[in-house]
Amino acid sequence: MEGRHIMSDTQRLQETIESRLRAFDPQVELIALERPAHGSLRLRIDHPDGVDLALCERVTDALRDLLEQYSLEVSSPGADRPLTKPEHYRRFIGRRVRVRTREAIGGQRNFTGTLTGAEGDAVELSSDGGAVRIPLAGISRSNLVPEV
Repeated sequence: MEGRHIMSDTQRLQETIESRLRAFDPQVELIALERPAHGSLRLRIDHPDGVDLALCERVTDALRDLLEQYSLEVSSPGADRPLTKPEHYRRFIGRRVRVRTREAIGGQRNFTGTLTGAEGDAVELSSDGGAVRIPLAGISRSNLVPEV
């Protein structure tokens, strides 16, 4: 079984939802899927024209059959937008981000700084502590730092 990738229930559910959202409106992007409790799904979505209550309601309607099995919460990404895909990092180069890694890099796991690069399989941050290169596979969570 070496080299075989086994997909989790959450990954399968995410792929199903992403596929259905593409069919509903190709511009709606699923930013994050969370399962905060058993039988509960939280979707954070984005759209080039922004996310409002009406869009959240339309997305909920498009996924209505999931309500048989889950409670469903659909919301905008918010000011502290999660970065979950390589293209998110490329899109937000120049912005301040917060990154938590699975394992320590240079003795630390939490980094806050300006996103200066996102090429291949890693991102680069510049902070007071200097520049750091973080492999995408080593990131456990990351998000934009809200601008004040």
